[in-house]
Amino acid sequence: MTTKNFVNFHILISHSPSCLNRDDMGMQKTAIFGGTRRVRISSQSLKRAIRTSPYYEAQFGKPSERTKQLTLLRNKYRELLKDKFPQDIIDTVLMAVAGVKEINDLETEAKDGKNNEAAKTKTTGTVSGAVAAWSVYEIEKYCDFYQQLKEEHTDEKVFQKTWEKETKKDSFKKFNAAFQNSVDIALSGRMATSGIMTSVDAALAVAHVITTHTVDGDLDWFTAVDDLNQEAGETGSAHLDTQEFSAGVFYRYASLNLIQLQENLGEVSREKALEIAAHTLHLLATVIPDAKRNSTAADNPADFVCVSLSDQPISLANAFEEPVKSKNGFLKPSVKQFVDYKEKVYQGYELRDQVAFFSLDKQEALQGKACNTLSSLENWIKQDGKE
Repeated sequence: MTTKNFVNFHILISHSPSCLNRDDMGMQKTAIFGGTRRVRISSQSLKRAIRTSPYYEAQFGKPSERTKQLTLLRNKYRELLKDKFPQDIIDTVLMAVAGVKEINDLETEAKDGKNNEAAKTKTTGTVSGAVAAWSVYEIEKYCDFYQQLKEEHTDEKVFQKTWEKETKKDSFKKFNAAFQNSVDIALSGRMATSGIMTSVDAALAVAHVITTHTVDGDLDWFTAVDDLNQEAGETGSAHLDTQEFSAGVFYRYASLNLIQLQENLGEVSREKALEIAAHTLHLLATVIPDAKRNSTAADNPADFVCVSLSDQPISLANAFEEPVKSKNGFLKPSVKQFVDYKEKVYQGYELRDQVAFFSLDKQEALQGKACNTLSSLENWIKQDGKE
């Protein structure tokens, strides 16, 4: 049996009335697909909801900090690593990663250079030119490397020359090749231009989530009552506003490149990569963006989940290029339309993927292993698609 490199996730989830992702005008994000308006949840919104979820931290550890607030980052990492390293080592490593020569450059100076574009703010000090993903695990690893070099070179001048040489971009590639990124950065990737911070190609690709059918949004006209005004005998509202909302069946698609994930994590085993894939499935099937959560509570888990071990990433979004039409709910016809299209694609392209699925309703037409629970589907991934 040929080892498949890509894990493709296809998820259908029905959300009750809600507004899970808004644009700059406070309206629902949308997209035109198949010539009709669909409600959309951006991939950035879904990925952030996943990255900040309790399940994510429990399985993968603390996520990286996306920030350009270098001064605040320095203060935080000094505190997190104070029991392991002296402050001067932490500062030196942060300077090397950020691409500055003095710690004051992280505090007060506004630099406009090739390696560190920054602007000074009154409230927080220096900020970098772009938001970057910083990992405390990465800084800890670099601090270990710094201490190792210092132990090997007792002469301070020799040590400083060695450190400067080893932390040049070209020289550092060897170290980075064996470096184990945090799972967070290994999955999401990172574009880096400063210092010795490494660029990492994302192992996980996540599509924008769209409804399987046409959606016309509704407007909620709401008020806020001032209780003390009411007690004083005044009538009327203290605040009036409107909020767009809708309900719908959403298609989520993501693809995980196992080889890229293994490389990003320092050549870990396929078994470890598949374990991460199984947790990724759990997150994609259960995590909901938090927007307007307390006023809509659209806490709906996935109704249908299909996973394939494949030689290539394959989105099946075109199952819904023709929007689903129904007078009696969109969920069941969406699942049927997905199953029909999936089988059509697999027959037409003679695909030999390993497929398994979990559904709250029985789906006999779908070719693949039927799993009774989401956890059994996760185990199927961990076992590399073996029965």
